[in-house]
Amino acid sequence: MSILQNKWFKYTLYVFGGLIVLLLFFNFVFMPWYVSADEVKVPKVLGTEKVKAMKILEDLDLEPVDGGERFDARYPKGSIIYQKPEPGKKVKEGRRVFLYVSSGTPMVKVPSLKGKAFRDAKFTLERMDLEIGDTVYVESDSPKDVIIDQEYEENSLVKVGTKISITISAGEETGIEIPDLLGKSLTEAQRIIAQNNLVVGRINYQPSFSLLPNTVIDQYPSKSTIVEEGSAVDLFVTKNVSTREEVEVN
Repeated sequence: MSILQNKWFKYTLYVFGGLIVLLLFFNFVFMPWYVSADEVKVPKVLGTEKVKAMKILEDLDLEPVDGGERFDARYPKGSIIYQKPEPGKKVKEGRRVFLYVSSGTPMVKVPSLKGKAFRDAKFTLERMDLEIGDTVYVESDSPKDVIIDQEYEENSLVKVGTKISITISAGEETGIEIPDLLGKSLTEAQRIIAQNNLVVGRINYQPSFSLLPNTVIDQYPSKSTIVEEGSAVDLFVTKNVSTREEVEVN
């Protein structure tokens, strides 16, 4: 037999001998100890805070093992949501009991809603388990019915189910502002009304001794009122009188 073969034979012999020793140890030492070990009933620790649950298991000579976190809406953050072996099962002392802990309400990132139509924004939020909150319309130079602002900035972390309030563009103001016509002549007032895409309504003449004839002394609607294009503006203008008595008679 060569030197190499001799070494290989000795190595194989040692490995084989080690396996026999290990088998004998398992059969005559470990198994008798395991069989003779006391049994305990696994307690129910579901819903219990993690540290407290581990203490309960350790007091019964069981070995708690942290199995990690999982989301479960039924249990508050940090409490046990699942255990293995199950509660009530009889096991030997020293048995491992795996515990899984609630991670609490999951968080999601808020998507960007700006520039989206209401329907698209609602669909986007629903896909992420979020909801549309209060909706406010404001005048702006943005296209009508487009979202121009949102309650939470993009990528903000919020809880699942959070309502996101939005601001929607009502478009630009399309009305016309009534100009100030008081003190102007009837001719000038008519010109200003036409320039603003409005029309002259009723002209009501009022006698006046102190003002020149055809001077505008009142108007309806009043200045700065917002009306639609083509709306009528009623004017109250002075008429010519020769004596104060004529004014009083009228």
